[in-house]
This record gives sequence, C-alpha cells and structure tokens, in this order.
Amino acid sequence: MIRGQAPTDPGQALAAALTAEYAAIFAYGPIGVRLTDAARRDARAAEAAHRARRDALVLQLSAGGGQVPADRAGYALPYPVTDRASALRLAVEIEERTAAFWRAALPVTTGADRTRALNALTDCAVRATRWRRTAGVSPVTVAFPGRPA
Repeated sequence: MIRGQAPTDPGQALAAALTAEYAAIFAYGPIGVRLTDAARRDARAAEAAHRARRDALVLQLSAGGGQVPADRAGYALPYPVTDRASALRLAVEIEERTAAFWRAALPVTTGADRTRALNALTDCAVRATRWRRTAGVSPVTVAFPGRPA
C-alpha cells in the first residue's frame, strides 16, 4: 500500500498488512534490547503476536494463490532507538502503523478476512495502549485506532 492510497481488493489489503507485520517484527528487535523486566517480556510477546499473524497471512495468501510479498533484510526505523524512552515511543508507533494497515483492510474484506483484520486492528490498538501506559503517555487511548491523526 502506498502511503495515502487505500487498497482496492482483499488480496492487496492483506499483502499490505503482511508487509506491515514484517516491519513490526523487525522493529521489536531494537525495541526489546532497550527494555528490561516486564517491558522486555511485553516486547517479546508483541513480537511473537506479530510473528504468528505474519505466519498465518503467509499461509493464507499462499494457499489462495495470492501474491506473498517478500520480507526485506532490514527496515528503516523512523529514529534511532537508543534508550528506554525511544524504545517505548517506537513500540507505540509501530503498533499504530500496523493498526493503520489492518484498518485499511476492513472496507475491502468480508467474512473471515474482515474478522481477521478487525481482530488484528484491535490487538494492535490494545498493545499501543499498553505501551503508552508503560511510557507514561497521556492519554493512553486514541479515539480511532489505526486512523491517521
């Protein structure tokens, strides 16, 4: 999905969401090494959730004969992750960005695909809220998760 351009069919929307999941998994590497204790465990759990969603999408797109976008060797982070504060800020941002891709999938999907997209959007929104709370950011919730500010 090109920024500002909504997907027009379910396969395109799910492929774009898969690309977002790849990027989220990559981001949790630098995030996790800057956190300790419960926050580090939460980062590992978040990465595992994104990996599970990625694996399910790869299987679904492959089985349906759809195009499975390739994972890249690396992704550009929006800023250096040098400490706990920047790690938490990135965790919130990565969940919000991933939620946006799942939100974009909602209008073009139906049935199980739509349910999957809604569940993924909800999961990302809940994780973003938890990361905001951990970071001491207020407000901890947003009115419309996945929607550009």
